[in-house]
Order: sequence, then structure tokens, then C-alpha cells
Amino acid sequence: MSTFSVSRSSVIPAPAAEIYALVVSFREWLKWSPWEGIDPSMQRSYSGPVAGVGASYSWTGNGKAGAGTMEILEAVEPSKIHLRLEFTKPMKAVNPTTFTFEPVAEGTRVTWTMTGENKGLSRVFMLFMNMDKLVGGDFEKGLAQLADCVAQKS
Repeated sequence: MSTFSVSRSSVIPAPAAEIYALVVSFREWLKWSPWEGIDPSMQRSYSGPVAGVGASYSWTGNGKAGAGTMEILEAVEPSKIHLRLEFTKPMKAVNPTTFTFEPVAEGTRVTWTMTGENKGLSRVFMLFMNMDKLVGGDFEKGLAQLADCVAQKS
């Protein structure tokens, strides 16, 4: 079985707590997620608490947005958020995803990491497509938008 890990980091000139608050609540993702603009008619639903462990988000969109759910499994304020990301369309996959927030001299280093296994059809797909190339740019865009979002709040 083949596994993958995609990770991107960015230093955001803000305290970890400010950035953490925008990630620990899926309702805040509307402001910075790189995928929010893909399908203007995407349907979203939220369940569980507004933020933190047990918060859940589901989406259904066009072919590019796909469908799936995310649930926060661990939230250590303001240093780490671990979530379960499950895609149901276009391909089924479960991808553990982690955000870490590390104080540095210039602000906070935010690292976004997604891991997974390539099995079944996705294994064949991955012979022709690299996951890092597939989502790495989206992570970079999301981190830049997260930085912009924090700057607008200041």
C-alpha cells in the first residue's frame, strides 16, 4: 500500500490564538479556505459544537468541489488541530489532516499537513498524479488567505 503526506508552512505575523480561532471553527473556513470559491452553489451543513472537538462540517458540490465531511478530533489551543477529512466524491478517501501553530519571532508558523493511503482506484490515479502537486498549491493559497484574513481583523 502506498502512503502520501502533503505539508505546507507559512509564517503569519499574528499570535497563534488569533489564527487558531479561524481554523478551529469550520464556519470560519468560509473566510479563508482555498476551496470555498470552487462552486458558488455548494451546499454546506454543520453539526456538533461551533468549534473544537466534535465540530463537524459536510459539503456537497459540483464535480470539482466533490463531497465529504470533516470532523475535529483533537484541539489543543492554540498549538494543534487534528481533523478527520473524508471525501465521498469524486473518490472515496479518508485523509487525516493536522494544523500546527508554532510561535516564532515574526509571528506564528502555521503548518497544514494531510496524509493518506492510496488504495483501490486512487492508487491507479496516483500513478499519473502526484498528491503534492494536486493539493500543495491549494494549501499555499489557503495559508495566504488565512494570513489575509488575520490581517483584516487587526
